[in-house]
Amino acid sequence: MDNQQHTSEQFLEDAIRIARKAGAALKHRLKTDFSVEFKGEVDLVTEMDRTAQGIIQEEILTKYPLHGILAEEDLDDRGTDGHIWIVDPLDGTTNYAHGFPVFSVSIAVARHGDTLCGVVHNPMSEETFTGLRGEGASLNGHTISVSGVGELDQSLLGTGFPYDIRETAENNLEYFARLAVAAQGIRRCGSAALDLCSVACGRFDGFWELGLKPWDVAAGILIVREAGGTVTDFDSNSITLDGSRVLASNGLIHSEISGILNAGGPCEGQD
Repeated sequence: MDNQQHTSEQFLEDAIRIARKAGAALKHRLKTDFSVEFKGEVDLVTEMDRTAQGIIQEEILTKYPLHGILAEEDLDDRGTDGHIWIVDPLDGTTNYAHGFPVFSVSIAVARHGDTLCGVVHNPMSEETFTGLRGEGASLNGHTISVSGVGELDQSLLGTGFPYDIRETAENNLEYFARLAVAAQGIRRCGSAALDLCSVACGRFDGFWELGLKPWDVAAGILIVREAGGTVTDFDSNSITLDGSRVLASNGLIHSEISGILNAGGPCEGQD
């Protein structure tokens, strides 16, 4: 099969189908017995992370055998034709392991470093967020856009904390303290991909987090941007998919959040 003949729209259609298939498997097994392992003192991986990743990998390579896949559970195959699928098969593993029904499947397709499309699927709510480069963002096929809130003290923000919070000085606690007294409220749901989508559809006005990986943010960053939002690092500089310091917003409160994150210099332990 000649993969070069496929369009970004076709990649998106397949990514939606694959994300929903993996999500259905995750939903079916939630609150049942499955194995849980520790990758670190706090960081978890479950049997279902690997099951969902296996479903996604098989679906991608069956149709696109020349494509690469970068996925959370030790899968880094760059392929041979420049396309790479960036996959988080279960974003929100700790939630899932505890039976807390907030998690997602995140899939993005990139070519030579440019993200073409992205999907974040919430199996529990049956919400599928999508972004297509240059064509906008949608939720279950309906166009979405970021909020119009222009004041930080009237805004609802999202954030998260790193899996190695017990070990790293970059644990987000000081940033959280700074913004907790500046915003109207802060929420922490446990899935960065869903947090980014909440910015894209106007549920959150902004989001920040440290220590994320490409599979956490690749789809969500595109979806926010296609919904009219802004995504940078904490200093409002261009961001890459390393996800180390992600700041996303509706654009209207971006500089205000960035200013607070940088007030008094970096938090202790940062460069």
